[in-house]
Amino acid sequence: MWSYDKRLQFPVNIKEPNAKLAQVIISQYGGPDGEMGASMRYLSQRYAMPYREVAGVLTDIGTEELAHLEMVATIVHQLTRNLSMEEIEKSGFANYYVDHTVGIWPQAAGGVPFNACEFQSKGDIITDLMEDMAAEQKARTTYDNILRLVDDPDVCEPIKFLRMREVVHFQRFGEALRITTDKLNSKNFYAFNPGFDCDECSGKN
Repeated sequence: MWSYDKRLQFPVNIKEPNAKLAQVIISQYGGPDGEMGASMRYLSQRYAMPYREVAGVLTDIGTEELAHLEMVATIVHQLTRNLSMEEIEKSGFANYYVDHTVGIWPQAAGGVPFNACEFQSKGDIITDLMEDMAAEQKARTTYDNILRLVDDPDVCEPIKFLRMREVVHFQRFGEALRITTDKLNSKNFYAFNPGFDCDECSGKN
């Protein structure tokens, strides 16, 4: 059970609306490398992890990604609140407005809705951790791309914070992978070698 602290992990206080920017940043809400997919990925993968410390890393990071989802939603909300119809039309926000008004809805910057097929929970501990490391790098790249488009410091600072956390998560998953491979190798040298048949991999020979 989680204990919810009713404040954002990093403050978001945006003074100037910018619907064009909101349409870019929303990709980190429900896009292919966004926070929604990240949280679902890690909180699903943890059940297949046989090592408590690695399952704990997935739980910690998956929970933090929910906090990041909240931050991204807040950024998008503050960038689109109190828009006039003229601003909505001029910014290219009209298509989104027709379907969602200015509500928060998970989609990529290109308008593609969130899809659970964008992340995996494979049930193989090495495969899942390798995907997790790649996912954090893809999210970091997306935040880098967003930062190239941002000139408002009120928006830039929380985005920089989110980018920094992707780097930390990548490092933590790297540590989790080392823990996992060490345990596998100490249990059976061949368990991590795909060149052997199933009997050898399972330690029967």
